[in-house]
Amino acid sequence: MRIDGKTQLVGVIGWPVEHSLSPAMHNAAFEARGLNWCYVPLPVAPGQEEAAIRGLAALGFRGVNITVPHKQSVLRVLDTIAPEAAAIGAVNTILITREPDGRPLLHGYNTDAQGFVGALRREGFEPRGKQVVVVGAGGAARAVVRGLLEAGAGRITVLNRTLERARRLTSELQDSRLEARELTPELLVRVASEAELLVNTTTVGMWPHVQASIWPVAVPVPSHLTVFDLVYNPLETLLLRQAQECGARTIDGLGMLVEQGALAFEIWTGQPAPTAVMRAACEQWLHRA
Repeated sequence: MRIDGKTQLVGVIGWPVEHSLSPAMHNAAFEARGLNWCYVPLPVAPGQEEAAIRGLAALGFRGVNITVPHKQSVLRVLDTIAPEAAAIGAVNTILITREPDGRPLLHGYNTDAQGFVGALRREGFEPRGKQVVVVGAGGAARAVVRGLLEAGAGRITVLNRTLERARRLTSELQDSRLEARELTPELLVRVASEAELLVNTTTVGMWPHVQASIWPVAVPVPSHLTVFDLVYNPLETLLLRQAQECGARTIDGLGMLVEQGALAFEIWTGQPAPTAVMRAACEQWLHRA
């Protein structure tokens, strides 16, 4: 990778960001497309995101990804917000353009919902008409539920340890297909047995807590179920191992990371993203870590 006066800069803003796979993923994509671009991690403490984004615009950055905890707070900084981002109430990608007089314009997008559905379909699962259980009620869950609704899913049950958060999510999205319930091991097993897709949007099972799982120990995972764990470090979580041992189909979280990253790549560059290269770069980084 060469860095010179013509290098186009993009990056990721979050707190923390040292664990992010995005620099490896995007820099591999830029190299594969022969682009003189560079993607850098940008640790920004809570409360400093507005100053950071305006600073990046002043420095000539072409765009930035937004990760936790800034996905909602950056909304107030933007000049335009794409309908998908407005509906989800969060932004994960910003494109920086310029007026003829040089004034920067900040455009907000959210590629998470489309990235999630894209990852599902890439693995051969069509969500239309399917019954789904979503565990968690944070920003990732909101994007997942929004994507499922747009893809025509059937009944979606949102389970969360704090019932009020689940109810807030379902009430804000306002769709008769949604139901909010309090997460308990017994209820999870019961509703999953009637569903076709189980999605874990929580951080349970993420490194370093790799022996944790949302699924109760010693209870078989229904073999007809497809289990999608958004956690990608490790690639094979305990939840996915539990599902595989019972013959259930599994999808790891790297697929969504790559799909949403590919959409951001295309927003910034206007070129098709090399998704195979991007996934290979992430896998290499994870194996090296």
